[in-house]
Amino acid sequence: MKTRLILVLMVVMATLSLYAQETPNAKQARRIFDEVYERVFGAQGATLHYDVNVASIYKTDGTIWYKDKKSKYISKSSKAWNDGVSAYVIKGNKQEVELYDANSPKQSRFGDDFKFEPENYTYQIATDPQGLLITLHVKKGMKGMKEIRALIDKKTYDPIQLRIKVAFIWANVQISQFKSGGINDDVFAFPRSQYKGYRLIDKRGE
Repeated sequence: MKTRLILVLMVVMATLSLYAQETPNAKQARRIFDEVYERVFGAQGATLHYDVNVASIYKTDGTIWYKDKKSKYISKSSKAWNDGVSAYVIKGNKQEVELYDANSPKQSRFGDDFKFEPENYTYQIATDPQGLLITLHVKKGMKGMKEIRALIDKKTYDPIQLRIKVAFIWANVQISQFKSGGINDDVFAFPRSQYKGYRLIDKRGE
C-alpha cells in the first residue's frame, strides 16, 4: 500500500511538472530564450564584451567571439583560441601555451560549473524596466547552474546582463558591444607566429 501511494505521488508530481512547463509563460520564455541563444551561439557567429563579478571575489572583463563550436576570448588574465578541433590557452604572463582538445572542460578554470544544457531547465519570463527578464531554474536531479537570470533587450533580443547562481554564489555578467553575424573563421585560428618563443604544453587527452 505504501509503495503504491509513493508511485501515485511520483506520477502526480511528474504530471504537475510537465504542466508547469507547458504554460503560455513557459512556452514564451523558452521561445525567446532559444532565439537569443541562437543569436549568440548560432552558425552566423557573434561577439560581445563582458564584465564579470563573482560575489566581489573574482572580477574580470574581456571580449569573446563565438561561432558554432569555435570560440576565442581575450581578457586581462588569459587568452584562448578554439578552432573546433584544438584549444590554445595562454594564462597570465607565462611564456607558455597550453594545448587542449577543443571540448575539454579543463581549458576553463570553471570546468563543468558553468556547463549549460537548455533541456535541463524550466523557463519563466517577466517584464523589466530595462527589457525582458528570463529566469531559468535547473530541474531536480539535473546538473548545471542552479539559476540563471537573463536580461535581454525587448526589441532586438540582444543580451544585456546575466546573473548566474552556482551553489550559493552569484556571478554577475554585464554584456556590451554585442554583434551577431559577420564573424570570419580566421578569428579562431591560433596566431602561432606571435608566440614562437613560448613553450607548448600538450594537455590533449587529459
